[in-house]
Amino acid sequence: VQPKTLPTGLPECVREWDDLEKNYQQIQDTHRLYKQKLQEVTKLQNSCAAAISRQRKRLKELAASLKECKEKQANPDLSPEELEAIAEMEKSTKERTNSFFEMESFLPKKNGLYLSLVLGNVNVTLLNKQAKFAYKDEYEKFKLVVTVILFIVSFTCRFLFSYRALDALFNFLLVWYYCTLTIRESILITNGSRIKGWWVFHHYVSTFLSGVMLTWPEGVLYQLFRNQFISYCLYQSFVQFLQYYYQSGCLYRLRTLGERHTMDLTVEGFQSWMWRGLTFLLPFLFFGHFWQLYNGMTLFRMSQLPECKEWQVLMCGCSYMVLFMGNFLTTLAVVYQKYRNNQEKSKSF
Repeated sequence: VQPKTLPTGLPECVREWDDLEKNYQQIQDTHRLYKQKLQEVTKLQNSCAAAISRQRKRLKELAASLKECKEKQANPDLSPEELEAIAEMEKSTKERTNSFFEMESFLPKKNGLYLSLVLGNVNVTLLNKQAKFAYKDEYEKFKLVVTVILFIVSFTCRFLFSYRALDALFNFLLVWYYCTLTIRESILITNGSRIKGWWVFHHYVSTFLSGVMLTWPEGVLYQLFRNQFISYCLYQSFVQFLQYYYQSGCLYRLRTLGERHTMDLTVEGFQSWMWRGLTFLLPFLFFGHFWQLYNGMTLFRMSQLPECKEWQVLMCGCSYMVLFMGNFLTTLAVVYQKYRNNQEKSKSF
């Protein structure tokens, strides 16, 4: 398409102005229609949210009544058909609860406490699947890019330069990264993501730990722990890189099969083809968990030294122990879940 030539004379300028005037009127009409539809959408959103709330209340009351009926199973007044009807209603109630969860992920909702403190009452709900998936995809890419940057910076601090200012810059980057993750994950949860509670809390603890490391002053104890800490961060970046490709691969395949919500971050249920990749990843995960335990024990021993005056030593030690316990137990739960699924699958055959 050839570009439109600029008007050269007054008659052409007048014609151009008339054309712009007509186009402006069309823009005004379109915008007026847009505001009207937007008001209609807002009314529909409020109506749908109120209807779901009423239905939930009634379902809760019905569930309480069904529970009373089930407690009377020994009563001969309840026939087998009635007991079967109770079981069917309970099953449908659970399915409806999941359906409401999907519906509400497309409705505006109030921010949680953390988002309210950070962003105020700004509406962060994304109202279509394309926007949700785009935000989730951008979140995953953000993690990958920052993980690579953290790997490079930690490698530089460990093997090339040993300056306190560079260490402070690295710790500040960690604080910014984990703070950003907590905000983005809160937005994902608002939009229907089923993120495990521990992983959210894990990033809060990591933010606190990085902030304490940032404030740790230069001294003998800092230099004593520095190389161990940076080596751990270097290894952690490597493991996070492996986790990114494992989780993204699993979620892509599950979304393709239509078996998982598009906003999920971690895989809560496993299939046989997932276990092969996780088997490769588990030794790296457990090694990282026990490195966290080693860091905590090292810091606790350092806190007993007579020359230890910094409060950061004990705080970092406690943080590493919390991270170890949470990560270790969560990974064990994943392994146990896979074992239980395999047992149930073998029984079905």
